[in-house]
Amino acid sequence: MLALAGVPPFELGIPSRVFGNAFDDEGRALYEVVVCTADGQPVDSDAGFTIAVAHGPQALATADTVIVPPIHDLSELHLGGTLSQPLASALALVRAGTRMVSICTGSYVLAAAGLLDGRPATTHWQRAEEFRRAYPRVRVDQDVLFVDDGDVLTSAGVASGIDLCLHLVRRDHGAAVANRVARRCVVPPWRDGGQAQFIERPVPPPTVASTTGTRAWLLDRLADQISLEEMATHARMSVRTFTRKFRDEAGSTPGRWLTAQRLERARDLLENSDLSIDLVANRSGFGTANSLRQHMRSVLGTSPNAYRRTFRGTAV
Repeated sequence: MLALAGVPPFELGIPSRVFGNAFDDEGRALYEVVVCTADGQPVDSDAGFTIAVAHGPQALATADTVIVPPIHDLSELHLGGTLSQPLASALALVRAGTRMVSICTGSYVLAAAGLLDGRPATTHWQRAEEFRRAYPRVRVDQDVLFVDDGDVLTSAGVASGIDLCLHLVRRDHGAAVANRVARRCVVPPWRDGGQAQFIERPVPPPTVASTTGTRAWLLDRLADQISLEEMATHARMSVRTFTRKFRDEAGSTPGRWLTAQRLERARDLLENSDLSIDLVANRSGFGTANSLRQHMRSVLGTSPNAYRRTFRGTAV
């Protein structure tokens, strides 16, 4: 593990906790976890204390897997450009064929090193757009908990590092070992859905644009089935003009926008009400539970019941 300045202690501790609890049937440790820094010196964490390590960058030369936890201070990366010289020198010690892994914004380090060019990857959803702009050659998927691209793996934010490390144990030693590790760590061995279910998608604020009134009108009638013609009539426009103005002002077609708002209503009802899935589907405008399931699976990667368990801690 390569600890950099500004590392969050929680994420730094994830690999040690997960891999350190992996044993074979005879109780022998399956991994040796070593923490190093780029120059062998202590680094400041983002929690107000300094982390001292026992190893310098030479540890990278013997590693089979190198894990880069997140960093909040991206100044060492010359964002969108090259790595700082100390960090580049440290990574140059990594042997060819070594498995490279990042947790959260550790993906910036792999991207700046050119290891993600042309490859699928993920990072924390809050940094996804910045990440795309800084490293346009990377194929970013912000909706997943982690991406396994063989010898390069990336995870989304914070606790998704646990999901990725358990995945590595499962890949290396099978599901039984990974399940035992998960039990020791008191976490699920596999989480339903992806990062998409945690992304905030607030309703755009009203503007002075000409379809604002119709959008507000639609938000009050999400449970109703309203045609495009009825929307255009409410806005006092032709269907063609309404569709064009709506896309210009809301950044989406009326149908897609309406589906997104219905999905937000369904998420709110699942989190904050005891309504059945059928009633949630009806009141959010999806009509049937099956339709709601299909939309949630497509957009959020999870089901209504799994979403409710995640955000309420119980199935009602």
